[in-house]
Amino acid sequence: MAKKDKTENKVSEKELKDQTPEDSKKKKTEKKDSKKSDTKKKKEPNFEEKYNLLNDKYLRLSAEYDNYRKRTLKERMELMKNAGEDILINFLPVLDNIERAKSSIDDAIEVDAIKEGIILIHKNIFDFLTNKGIAEINAKGEVFDTDLHEAITKIPAPEEDLKGKVVDVIEKGYKMRDKILRYAKVVVGE
Repeated sequence: MAKKDKTENKVSEKELKDQTPEDSKKKKTEKKDSKKSDTKKKKEPNFEEKYNLLNDKYLRLSAEYDNYRKRTLKERMELMKNAGEDILINFLPVLDNIERAKSSIDDAIEVDAIKEGIILIHKNIFDFLTNKGIAEINAKGEVFDTDLHEAITKIPAPEEDLKGKVVDVIEKGYKMRDKILRYAKVVVGE
């Protein structure tokens, strides 16, 4: 083995002697270039790595969006479930008044007391609805408007100026701000 090492050293020494200074410079620059290209290859990911990186980003973004969608859906369901809670809590005092009136009917001797109780309950309900933004649609004597009224029937107008106008209201209509909750059912004069 020692002989082989000596022969290899001799060959490499011969090669070194045979080389000109220019050849040694070329080899050095080739080594530097190969190192640079190796580092460039290491820095630039190949297409498969780029694909995997982009695919990973896509999957993470997709999962994040899916979580967002589920969270907002859950929040919306909770909001819908609890939306009526506020209205019902505010309506409980009106229910209490109705129950008091119901219990006092049996003991009442005077009709005026019952009448006054019913008027107070009606006022409580009307105030409650007004606070929630619900308003009555005025119909009687107004020009018939299909956006506000629903004609149940037409009758001959008792007076000339009531033609095309609402003569009677069968069922009151209500709106909440600008949205119609229930159209007023009316009788129109013709």
